[in-house]
Amino acid sequence: MRSNKTNKKFVYLISPNKIKDDNFYSNLALVLSSEKVSFFQLRLKKETNQNKLIIGKKIQIICRKYKVKFLINDDPLLAKKLNADGCHLGQKDMDLIKARKILKNKIIGVTCHNSINLAKSAIKVGADYLAFGAFYASKTKIVKYRASLKILKSVKKITSVPIVAIGGIKVNNYKKLLLNKANFLAISGYIWNNKKYKPLEAIKKLK
Repeated sequence: MRSNKTNKKFVYLISPNKIKDDNFYSNLALVLSSEKVSFFQLRLKKETNQNKLIIGKKIQIICRKYKVKFLINDDPLLAKKLNADGCHLGQKDMDLIKARKILKNKIIGVTCHNSINLAKSAIKVGADYLAFGAFYASKTKIVKYRASLKILKSVKKITSVPIVAIGGIKVNNYKKLLLNKANFLAISGYIWNNKKYKPLEAIKKLK
């Protein structure tokens, strides 16, 4: 995972909670064509594994076309089945050491909420990126942990592992996070559930 100060591909895009119809795939292609997205994470909590496989295969083709890394939320075994680029692990998911045995040298990122200690543990076992949040109120999931800009500065002092900021990120607050050295911004609702802008318009506002 490379990151630098001129990182134009700073968006870590997360799928909507439910993929309702085929419009999603054409919108996804448009959004990825903006060349602002480095990662796409498939996060479908209420879908069967069979459906996740079918959906995942379609998404993977689009991700490859636009050179976007395709990650699976929570499930290293599904990531392996789909030959995805990696997976994201929450604190209640499989531990990273076990996941590493399944996924070998693929990308594995870890949720650290708002905790330096969780970050240190994840760094120790070789996480490829650390996700912190929620920085702002979010409608995508219930916010149990709130992270402040201070945590970004603290983490940057102890590691060069890339940082993903998450939670309620949209056009009027994203720059603050980039200025405070977040490498990537995890965004979902602002793109997929935006009442004002279509997905492509929404991502184009993030300059």
